[in-house]
Amino acid sequence: MITLPGMRTRKVVEPRTPGELDAMAVAGALVAAALQAVRTASVPGVSTLELDKIAESVIRDAGGTPSFLGYHGFPASICSSVNDRVVHGIPAATETLAAGDLVSIDCGAIVDGWHGDSAITFGVGDLIQIDEALSEATKESMEAGIAAMVPGNRLTDVSHAIETGTRAAEKRHGRKFGIVAGYGGHGIGRRMHMDPFLPNEGQPGRGPYLVAGSVLAIEPMLTLGTSNTVVLADDWTVVTADGSRAAHWEHTVAVTDAGPRVLTC
Repeated sequence: MITLPGMRTRKVVEPRTPGELDAMAVAGALVAAALQAVRTASVPGVSTLELDKIAESVIRDAGGTPSFLGYHGFPASICSSVNDRVVHGIPAATETLAAGDLVSIDCGAIVDGWHGDSAITFGVGDLIQIDEALSEATKESMEAGIAAMVPGNRLTDVSHAIETGTRAAEKRHGRKFGIVAGYGGHGIGRRMHMDPFLPNEGQPGRGPYLVAGSVLAIEPMLTLGTSNTVVLADDWTVVTADGSRAAHWEHTVAVTDAGPRVLTC
């Protein structure tokens, strides 16, 4: 966060120039391509480690660098979180996908020093209706947050929009969803994780202001049950405390005078 000249008490989410946003969009497009390749390859019997290798190849073949690989010791280029795993699942040769699995893939790439970060959730084959509703609700919540990325809004206006999107999705789908506690979005630029932290719920009108060029990674995580999670013994994988299934959607989004600009598509 920075304070703009002439606005001594008005902190803002650090803005990027139009050229810098274009550079971030190059990294973001590469992330989108890697995620699409992973989704296409996600059939029964494929291992999550094979998916990781596919994503890494897409990124490196285009001249990028996987952001996740080696990040604080993380051993892979994607996070593969299946069924009750919320985020940060480690790909493994011994973990193979089966029909009906609910899969969340988080991926990041660096191009010319700029980061892109995005996540998708999908089913292996056909999903049962409740899992499909969970993924759709999570995506809808993300889209509500994206819509709030406009000049003059504040950080928690985005948080509140995500929460409001979740509650609206609950009404449409006729059931409750858990908003995962303690996890959320973040600033992003020449580092993958930057201030400010973006909660996925909360009261509006708080935190730094959004201005043209501000960029946030917006990433709601919802469950079919609890909001509480547990970190497994690998010190990375986050699972729901009650074993319920989870979904995760994420886009890197810039504020512009013409409206929100999604950089990871």
